[in-house]
Amino acid sequence: MSGWWLPTAAALTAGAVGLAVLWPLRGNGRRTSFIALLVALGMAGYALYALVGTPQAAAPVARAAEPATLQDGVVQLQQALARDPQRADGWALLGRSQQALGNLAEANTAFARAVQLAPDEPDVLVEAAQARAQADPGKQFDDTALQWLRHAQRLAPGSERAGWLIGIALRQRGQDADAAATWEALLPKLAPGPAQALREQIAIAREKAGLPAAAVLPAAAGSAGLTVTVALDPAFAARVRLRGDASVFVIARAPGGAPMPVAVEKHALANLPLRVTLDDADSPMPTQPLSSLQEVEVFARLSASGQANRQDGDLDSPVVRIRLPHAEPVPLVIGGP
Repeated sequence: MSGWWLPTAAALTAGAVGLAVLWPLRGNGRRTSFIALLVALGMAGYALYALVGTPQAAAPVARAAEPATLQDGVVQLQQALARDPQRADGWALLGRSQQALGNLAEANTAFARAVQLAPDEPDVLVEAAQARAQADPGKQFDDTALQWLRHAQRLAPGSERAGWLIGIALRQRGQDADAAATWEALLPKLAPGPAQALREQIAIAREKAGLPAAAVLPAAAGSAGLTVTVALDPAFAARVRLRGDASVFVIARAPGGAPMPVAVEKHALANLPLRVTLDDADSPMPTQPLSSLQEVEVFARLSASGQANRQDGDLDSPVVRIRLPHAEPVPLVIGGP
């Protein structure tokens, strides 16, 4: 069939819609206006389709298979970026996906590409800087990462996450007074829970810098903490030889398997069984503390590498999802059936 039929159909559809909408104008001496508007709508429909319509869209299109896993989704996204490598949003999405899979080097590479394509996007700059630090063996924010964070802060002065990470980068460089000042500037923007957690970090930085302690305000309501007990399954401990220098991480995260914990503590394996209290002071990101959530997922990780990010050979306890506040201790067992 010739290519004229779809624009014509669009015109007829526009005319039909116009007939229904404009019918009240047919009387009361407005017959001429009614006909003129109806014709104009039909012509507009034909012209619009001729300009932006895609006749090929009417043909059947084979749908790509839906990814069954996050890894499958990453593969499809990589294939899409190979065809269209100028999509900064695609590279940023690839970086987040690789982070969720624990592929920190790949996440760093993807975010770096996103920054090249979108050098003035504050959120991309902050995510890229954090990914760069996570991929570093010492978890250090190097000069490039700090430059990205400062640029993000110039573009978005209200960015709490950029300010928090700049403070961490300054502390890593021994610039504790500057870190404290950077974090103190964030305090008026934060809710009570995050602000209290940040004050504790400011107090540490000021002490390191030899500065007098700032005024300490009472802890925010709702930040009392979450008590967790951790133990090894006896049968598992009897049949497995464990390294004496292994570490145990007690982790709380947002529901849904979020990669970044809202609270985490590290303890030696030799200290098991453990009883710990997670609170806002244990948050790696004071802008999202434990007290800001209504539900959390809690689990313990046995790590031979001593890193909180999951590595080959690590063993997690079953994840327990609870509502906050939660008065009773949450029991976690590593190595159970």
